[in-house]
Amino acid sequence: MNREHVTVLGLGRMGTALADAFLSAGHPTTVWNRTAGRADPLVARGAVRAATPGDAVSAAGLVVVCVLDYDAVRALLAPVAGSLAGRTVVNLTSGSPEQARAAAAWAAGHGFDYLDGAVMSTPPGVGSPASMFLYSGSPAALAAHRDTLAALGDPVDLGEDAGVASLYDVALLGVMWATLSGWLHATALTGADGVSATAFTPVAVRWLSAAVTGFMEAYAGQVDAGHYPGDDATLDVHRAAVGHLVHAGRDRGIDGTLPELSQALIGRAVDSGYGGDSYARLVELFRKG
Repeated sequence: MNREHVTVLGLGRMGTALADAFLSAGHPTTVWNRTAGRADPLVARGAVRAATPGDAVSAAGLVVVCVLDYDAVRALLAPVAGSLAGRTVVNLTSGSPEQARAAAAWAAGHGFDYLDGAVMSTPPGVGSPASMFLYSGSPAALAAHRDTLAALGDPVDLGEDAGVASLYDVALLGVMWATLSGWLHATALTGADGVSATAFTPVAVRWLSAAVTGFMEAYAGQVDAGHYPGDDATLDVHRAAVGHLVHAGRDRGIDGTLPELSQALIGRAVDSGYGGDSYARLVELFRKG
């Protein structure tokens, strides 16, 4: 079976993991990095080291870029833009939705297909079908190269607006940081009474997967509709419960910044007359800033 030839530009930890995953899936892979020695382990596995970005781009119809930022992407690709016509560039560099849209417009002006992507994994997870890779931009490009990109992880199509993958990326990182911060506060709280993090965490994970994700799915429709019936638990109930969390932390000398933020948000909504609404009502506070 013939595998599509791929070029990977940028061999930091993530770029190296991307190239390694393509090689593991049997794709002929050309690599380039400003510091050429970083390619040595990949070359030992069968990758072809390109001497210049131009040589790397000319080697494959699919060019994957993973460098420091969008300025580095433009500096790398601008001198070889003429060689990109008719090819597909998949940009897995982190940035903003606005930068992604500008990059897509620049690509269109130079006659090549463009996909902006977000890697929802650390480097060790690259190559696993359980890892999500978010893509937005040219639908034709994603359809043409989906099987090849699946070597990296599950390709999730977010549509033709090139900025959406970056938008999801930063939004999902926000969910991650909020969740991890809540878990760390909880481990500090329970740890103050002698409970180890390894004992507490399986219960926390079960709670997240069995209950919290269910709240999110139920509240999504409320958020879209702008209607927040308190059928499961009202903000009045949440206000009382978060008070217990704040007090428990104070009694144990635990920093209360995180639960006090939740307490303040809930209090604002209740004081505005929404005590009978669901927790999803708080989205309106975020929307209004």
